[in-house]
Amino acid sequence: MDIRWLLALTAPRVRAQLKYMDRQLELDDALLERSNTVLEKTLRGGKHLTRVELGSALQERGINTDDLRLTHLVMHAELDGVLCSGPRHGKQFTYALLEERVPQINSLERHEALAEITRRYFTGHGPATLKDFVWWSGLSTADAKRGLEMVKSEFEREFLMDETYWFSPSQPKKPVTKAVFLPSYDEYTVGYTDRRAIFDASHTDKLDARGSILAQNAILILGHVMGTWKRTLKKNSVVIEAILFRVMKKSEMHAVIEAAERYANFLGLPFSLDFVETH
Repeated sequence: MDIRWLLALTAPRVRAQLKYMDRQLELDDALLERSNTVLEKTLRGGKHLTRVELGSALQERGINTDDLRLTHLVMHAELDGVLCSGPRHGKQFTYALLEERVPQINSLERHEALAEITRRYFTGHGPATLKDFVWWSGLSTADAKRGLEMVKSEFEREFLMDETYWFSPSQPKKPVTKAVFLPSYDEYTVGYTDRRAIFDASHTDKLDARGSILAQNAILILGHVMGTWKRTLKKNSVVIEAILFRVMKKSEMHAVIEAAERYANFLGLPFSLDFVETH
């Protein structure tokens, strides 16, 4: 239900960022309009098609989809409010017409939309900084500041490492679960510009060859990345290896074991857990 006001607020800056590649791919306004027309006609009547199927429809009408052109054509159709995500076909993602899939409702005025996206971001991602919000939203710094100014009375703030962190008063002061296993590229590690509050860079040499905490399956203990983990799926079990950055207290080890058990229960498999200490 939010897609239209979100597009109205954020799409102009995304389009501006696409301009360079559009020129490289020879995608001008006339071609984009033609592509949108083809996609709209192809999907009309409640159809849900994969990206490959949309590419075939464009090619049949003489629109080249080689290289990255198909990706950009579909992206522009989404930014223009023609396409949106449809239901999955098995493991395949599909697209549908926005006007057929999402009912028309009264949209928000720009200042209302700016306040709403700011409110939702700091409620769902706080503690977070203004720079984090700018990076995540794609808004200009000026717009992000305006949004925060409108809603800051609804939030609390704390100062840490020369940064101001904003968060909802309803958020727990401490993690609800003592230890958590996160996948690589989880938003907890990806969604912030400054990760010093959750990851000590002195542990970088304990990561694998990729050298980035973003690319690792992370073990959180009380909100801090204190290790990484790997899994090996066997026929009837899962083997989990926990690579720890320092000597753990008994309570921390127990919390990691509980996290591994929760993960194994999610898979519906018995598990074994091996600890590797890198200190």
